[in-house]
Amino acid sequence: MLKHSQPDWNHTMKKMFSSISKRYDLINALMTFGQDRIWRRMVIAAADLPPAGSLLDIGTGTGKIALEALAHDPRLRVAAADLTLGMMKVGREYAKEDQVGWCCADALDLPFHDKTFDAVTSGYLVRNVPDINKSFSEQFRVVKPGGRVVCLDTSPPPDNLMKPFVMLHLKVIIPILGGLVSGKWDAYRYLPKSTRSFKTPEELAQIMDSLGFTDISYHRYMFGTIVILKGTRPQ
Repeated sequence: MLKHSQPDWNHTMKKMFSSISKRYDLINALMTFGQDRIWRRMVIAAADLPPAGSLLDIGTGTGKIALEALAHDPRLRVAAADLTLGMMKVGREYAKEDQVGWCCADALDLPFHDKTFDAVTSGYLVRNVPDINKSFSEQFRVVKPGGRVVCLDTSPPPDNLMKPFVMLHLKVIIPILGGLVSGKWDAYRYLPKSTRSFKTPEELAQIMDSLGFTDISYHRYMFGTIVILKGTRPQ
């Protein structure tokens, strides 16, 4: 990922995601052939939350992971944080009143006390932050000892027989589909490009290990282009 100053990068991300907020969930469903909800359920299962526990979903966007968690256990206390108010405004239309605690926050400087949440989740956040180490460090800080951090994100396609077809999907299908549905061609050229240039799951696991996480593991989906990565803050 190219180096950017954090204020400039945050402004760029807010502008881009605000512009696609109304069609973001629809395009995600189309691009993933409807698998995105299955992955969200897997994220919640991997978080292994205690009954009526506390969850922070960072980079929440429209809050789909947060709402999936509440569908699993309505007693959960859920905070959903994102830089982009436009995305969260769309998400509030899905949620029941007071069901989610929405918060405008920077993933590199979370406004929460240490050891606050039983689990921290994110969806497609990590490839869009200017400092991956700092992002995982902040998630480590706010999760309780014994709690899990679970990251759903994209991954560069592995070298195998399917790679040419996957690259066609990333380079051609997604930009055209996203551009046609949203009218925002630049955003849907950036998003697949960020997937191709992103770190591998092995590299992300090494970062988590260097920050003190234990029990780190990951699984790939959708021909290796989607990864669910998890780690635990030691007791």
